[in-house]
Amino acid sequence: MTKAPDIQDEFYRIKKLPPYVFQEVNALKAKLRSEGADIIDFGFGNPDLPTPRHVIDKLIETVQKPNTTGYSASRGILGLRQACARYYKRRFDVELDPEDEIIATIGSKEGFANLAQAITAPGDIIYAPDPSYPLHAYGFIIAGAEIQAIPAITADQYLAGIKATLARADKRPIAIVVCFPSNPTGHVADLDFYAEIVAIAKTHGTLILSDLAYSEIYFTAPPPSIFQIPGARDIAVETISLSKTYSMAGWRMGFAVGSKRLIAALARVKSYLDYGAFTPIQVAACAALDGPQDCVAEARETYRARRDVLVDSFARAGWAITPPDASMFVWAELPNAYKSMGSLEFSKRLMIEASVAVSPGVGFGANGEGYVRMAVVENEQRIRQAARNLKQFLNAEN
Repeated sequence: MTKAPDIQDEFYRIKKLPPYVFQEVNALKAKLRSEGADIIDFGFGNPDLPTPRHVIDKLIETVQKPNTTGYSASRGILGLRQACARYYKRRFDVELDPEDEIIATIGSKEGFANLAQAITAPGDIIYAPDPSYPLHAYGFIIAGAEIQAIPAITADQYLAGIKATLARADKRPIAIVVCFPSNPTGHVADLDFYAEIVAIAKTHGTLILSDLAYSEIYFTAPPPSIFQIPGARDIAVETISLSKTYSMAGWRMGFAVGSKRLIAALARVKSYLDYGAFTPIQVAACAALDGPQDCVAEARETYRARRDVLVDSFARAGWAITPPDASMFVWAELPNAYKSMGSLEFSKRLMIEASVAVSPGVGFGANGEGYVRMAVVENEQRIRQAARNLKQFLNAEN
């Protein structure tokens, strides 16, 4: 039998991508489940909360209208861009022009990836946080850029690293990626951070790409937008998403907003690649943004309660974890006895021996090694069961 070709050796852009760490963990998860294991899954940030009823009702109403099921608009329907503008005004007191400062995206991930394609030339330098969501680096690597990974467990660490890297750099970056609240760490940044990063970008003639996907899942002060800083809209684009805020992950609905120049570049690329999200989904997204917002507060409190149960019950099981300030993730340093094992091997052992799935921190960058990420997408009862399994696992090992 002829062996199937290894695409890792065959295609130019594929060669630039490392093996996907999460694929190894997911394969093990699937194997264990096929054997009958009940895996308590904190590994994938897939919201388990229901999409608000009024959003679903609007989708059903709209999809029954025959004129809504054809091609849509790549930039997003005007009503949706206007709803996004109203959200920014209501939430951040920021005025945005729906015509040329807002574009609807098929999830924020698509918008970020296509923006990378739009602005990147081979050999360009991008500063990206490490650890961070893999797309923040690899969206640009696919586009031909070189990544300067900067330690970013906290916002202060990232800012200090940017300053130090710029001070010794021979070539300026074309863009700096910012992601707060952070996926995976749950750390937040304040307006002072954004003021400094904007000043740095203006001084060095670079752009800023801010990922604000977790703007509504917070447990202290509401996270700010970069556009609350004067002058930011000249050099920055911010991506936001309805995925976690309204439990609409599979609907694939998000936005890129900000610099007219960058939004125009993204719109040009998207015009060749897609016709926009399905129109009924865009109309339903308007209902999410403009409708009752008590569902957002309820979801936030659910994630807060789950975070607290996980941190408390895991501590009693023998694993002390610092609670995050925001996001639906808990970023946990490996227990002392397992630090030499590494995050990937620990994640596999935990799944095999305790039926608990987590994401290895090394999948989020080299500086994620020694940590795991847990998404609080299981209910409180399941979280407590995970803690009981964990306690047995830790006691058996000790």
